[in-house]
This record gives sequence, structure tokens and C-alpha cells, in this order.
Amino acid sequence: MMIGVAMSKSLVHTVPPVFNENSKILILGSFPSIKSREGEFFYHHPQNRFWRVISAICDEKLPETIDDKKQLLIRNQIALWDVVHSCQVIGSADSSIKNVIPNDITPVIEHADIQRIYANGATAFRLYKRYIYKDNRREIILLPSTSPANASFSLEKLIDIWSVIRPMMD
Repeated sequence: MMIGVAMSKSLVHTVPPVFNENSKILILGSFPSIKSREGEFFYHHPQNRFWRVISAICDEKLPETIDDKKQLLIRNQIALWDVVHSCQVIGSADSSIKNVIPNDITPVIEHADIQRIYANGATAFRLYKRYIYKDNRREIILLPSTSPANASFSLEKLIDIWSVIRPMMD
């Protein structure tokens, strides 16, 4: 008899990156949450503060649809993707991510004018350093997670800290 929660089969990230040739900032998360996988787009959980933070920094209204979110990113020269292509994960818990196969971020780096790479949270930062950095030698800057699990950071504090990306936008 097994004790604890058994790991399921590997899940595959099916949401493509958002970017174009003018993107200067690449923001990397870890792996989509259950809600994001269901909604087939990044930061789809209504309690995740990512879209509130980005819209505040960009001084734009909160996007409502996936297309609105993509356009907000493109208008503000932001590329968005995740570090992990596939993994085993229990629910949405980053702490449970195992057996990682990383995304190949080379297409984004080669086709966009990426000046800086930022991690949305410690797990994305750690996994980038472990699996991706050795191939591209591009530094990544850690930003606090916008996840509702990161309750020690208020929305106002997240906006303040995340504002470091603002000077990278034209």
C-alpha cells in the first residue's frame, strides 16, 4: 500500500508563448496551474494577480479576454511563457513539480529583441537556473510570485516591486 499522494503521469504545457519581434521583456512562470490548463492561457485563476500587476504597471485597464491579454503584452513589448514544457505536478503546487522537461526558449530569444528575462516567482527562477541557463547564459531576475499562494505580498507591494520592468518598455 502506498502512503501519500501518488504522482500522476507527466502533464504537457500546451499554451504557446506570447511574443513578437518587438518584445523586449520575457517573463517566465513555472508551469500552468489547473485553472490555467483548463482555461488554456497563462494566469487564468481569478485570484492570481499577474494581470492586475501588469495592467497597473502598463497603466492600462485590466484585460478581460485572452485576446485582450495577448494584446496588452504585445503593446507593451512583453513576451510571456513558462520554464517547464512537461512535468509531474500535484494540483497546482509548484513545490510538487518533478521530472521536469524544460521549454526551449531559443525561438523567443532568436525572434524577439529580449533585453531582460524575469521569473515570476522562486520556482520559475530555480528551474530556469537549473535547466535553461546553461544553454543560453542569459541572466534571469527574480520577481515575487503573483500567485494567490504568495499571500505575504499585497497587490500594492507586487506592483511596486514589479515596476522594475517598466523602464524596459518604450
